[in-house]
Amino acid sequence: MPSRLARSRTRLAKGAEAVARRAVELVPAPQPPLTPTRYPVVLLHGFGALANVLQGGVLHREAMYLRARGIHAYAPHANPYDTVAVRSATWAEHLERAMEETGADKLNLIGFSSGGLDARWLAREMGWADRIASVVTVSTPHRGTALAQFVLDRPERLRSWAVAFMDFVGRAAYELEPPDSFGALRELTPETVADLFPPEETIPGAWCASIVGRAGKGTDVSITPSLALTNRILYAAQGVNDGIVPTDGAWWGERLETLDADHARQIGIGLSIGSSFDSRAFFLSICERLRERGL
Repeated sequence: MPSRLARSRTRLAKGAEAVARRAVELVPAPQPPLTPTRYPVVLLHGFGALANVLQGGVLHREAMYLRARGIHAYAPHANPYDTVAVRSATWAEHLERAMEETGADKLNLIGFSSGGLDARWLAREMGWADRIASVVTVSTPHRGTALAQFVLDRPERLRSWAVAFMDFVGRAAYELEPPDSFGALRELTPETVADLFPPEETIPGAWCASIVGRAGKGTDVSITPSLALTNRILYAAQGVNDGIVPTDGAWWGERLETLDADHARQIGIGLSIGSSFDSRAFFLSICERLRERGL
């Protein structure tokens, strides 16, 4: 029978081997499986500061994550402080490039926040409906957001300062188009969105669906501290929201799911305590839905 010392040495040797294995072991197939969609996927970012927080844009990491799984994914940029019409003209140029590079005759559009309104404008006003296979919107203000009206209702001096600051950031972030923050804010008010984008209007021939988010007041979901004030302002006006967009006002087309994540966490930049939301896995899950539909 082995001595106590021998048994101890054996246990130590096995422990050392396990540690070494974790450090140098080669996984037989480390690359993720290829799960391409039929049509390329274009991620459209929204209005404001969240669009240019990270170098490369906030949806760049998500697009590269999708590309690692064989999906032809793009996350181009438009001026984050401009009107729907101007942004959509910029998107159209990027979409043309995506179709040219991939040889595709249609595209899947995933519109985050006001990017979803841009996708609807592209289809209806710019003749893209027959080249769009699907539009999935994520926390898009299909019925507007009272936060835009809140800013516009501030005293003239405060409103002018806020708009001037947004225009300054817009010029610094995107030199190709001059910003129009005031016009963009006016378009996002509930009254204007109702005029421009009837909530029941979808895109003929395309799969239209929406995903909404919730966090903060009125929920048990933590919220990124920088969104706490806007969350409370919006809650008083339109109820449960994700810090920027009212939850119930973000439904459009087929209703897919409600995310327990605030507006920032949905694109991977929030700091809400206790949240384990993975934005890259989330966007991949949308692509899995597209693939299941043959899109």
